[in-house]
Amino acid sequence: MTTPGRLPDPYARDGGANLADILERVLDKGIVIAGDIRINLLDIELLTIKLRLVVASVERAKEMGIDWWEDDPALSSRARHRELARENAELRGRLARLEAPRAEEEGS
Repeated sequence: MTTPGRLPDPYARDGGANLADILERVLDKGIVIAGDIRINLLDIELLTIKLRLVVASVERAKEMGIDWWEDDPALSSRARHRELARENAELRGRLARLEAPRAEEEGS
């Protein structure tokens, strides 16, 4: 039984790991949570949802080969700059192709 002035034993300062220790361990080692949800009607599969959750530090994720955020323009300024440079080059090429016939007409 707990009293109002005392925390339950799992949360006591002298026993067990606190939330920061647990979080540090999880981020250091990583954790994967996986599950599938299937909805069937008369043995006909109507819907399948596959859930995968990886919780790890950035360093640990990179060690595992997970680095998708580095190439996502919404999450990385470096990727955003690469995307803008690619789009700019594409637009300049389209503009050059559109202006080429006009330049030939003016030259003749």
